[in-house]
Amino acid sequence: YWIIGHIEGLAGRLLAQLGDESRTRVVERLLAINAELSRLAGNPQTNPSRIFDLDMGFHQVLVESAAGPRLLAIHSAIKPQTERYWRLYASAIVDQLGESVAEHKNIIQSIERGDPDAAEHAIQKNWQGGAERLGRVIESLGERGSW
Repeated sequence: YWIIGHIEGLAGRLLAQLGDESRTRVVERLLAINAELSRLAGNPQTNPSRIFDLDMGFHQVLVESAAGPRLLAIHSAIKPQTERYWRLYASAIVDQLGESVAEHKNIIQSIERGDPDAAEHAIQKNWQGGAERLGRVIESLGERGSW
């Protein structure tokens, strides 16, 4: 999780350095995805697969909007490893979705301001938070599967 956080943080840094018009288009897409995540956070009947797809989409927009081919290749080689854990434990952390939505807001605001340092840090913090949330669940439920 921390490795992918650093890779996406680099993409966020690049994204925050784009011109205003390009950043605005990306920010609008990120806001729409995060608004849907926020709506789902308040619904106890939320489908974990829908949350997973939206969250993965949010992060894919970040990376695809600014990363070059090499960073994209590294990202696509490592990202599936994080997705396995998320899918296995998603139903156990749905109640913590609001934390991720708040972290996404910080990412969006940093990009909107054009602040590369803050964008990189906010993305890394989101991945670290995700790792901590999953870690707590794995400690309580035990490891599922072997990698």
